[in-house]
Amino acid sequence: MRRRLALVIAVLLSSALLVAPATADSRRLAVQVGTYDYLLSPDFDGLVSARAASAGLTLGLGTFDRLDGELVLVGGVLYRVGTDGTPTEVTDDRTTPFFEGVRFRARASVPVPPGTTCAAMGPLVTAAAGTSAGMVAVRVRGTFSDLVTRSVEAQPLPYPSLAQAVAGQTVFPLGQRRAVLVGFWTGPDLLGVGAPGLHLHGVTADRTVGGHVLSCVTGADVQLSVEPLDGVVVSGVDREAHRIG
Repeated sequence: MRRRLALVIAVLLSSALLVAPATADSRRLAVQVGTYDYLLSPDFDGLVSARAASAGLTLGLGTFDRLDGELVLVGGVLYRVGTDGTPTEVTDDRTTPFFEGVRFRARASVPVPPGTTCAAMGPLVTAAAGTSAGMVAVRVRGTFSDLVTRSVEAQPLPYPSLAQAVAGQTVFPLGQRRAVLVGFWTGPDLLGVGAPGLHLHGVTADRTVGGHVLSCVTGADVQLSVEPLDGVVVSGVDREAHRIG
């Protein structure tokens, strides 16, 4: 069932995350369309124009209507990575069932030890951010000695489960590449809002390939930058079907 209620829910996190007394205008909030629970329901119908949702933002990730490709927002440019692996700039009104984005302003940047895997990067993110709660915007860039990404094709109705859809993914073993990976750490207090833990999408430096990051191994020059956020504003979901908090 399509949900077109344009409901906006502000989820503000503990005041312990605030670096100074915050007003409504000074809070740093992620912008989100849909929720991870929305995808798990399963419902992959697009809710909002991806270009409209990402307007004015610089970093983000998500997917498109019917899971038709991976969404990557890097440096304010919105890309779709389909099952050919090629990042294509989005210039039409494709809709998204799930999007997370922010106008990224790094609060901390640290070098990542060579040989670190993406699976082991969570503790580095939470240490740099000073918290494992809430939502943290993440950028990882440099040379990776091994990088593997994926994309998913458009799903037919009736929708399969998210796990079944992802089982048909197209995998891109990229080997050694310079790339920028972007995404979010979602803490246990926001369970169901975002994908739990660290969720990254990326594109190579030459913008020739990208997608959802399945795995990576860092090289000698990889830098991790983080921005702890004060909360997230979620739009496009039914309050009763997707209650937050």
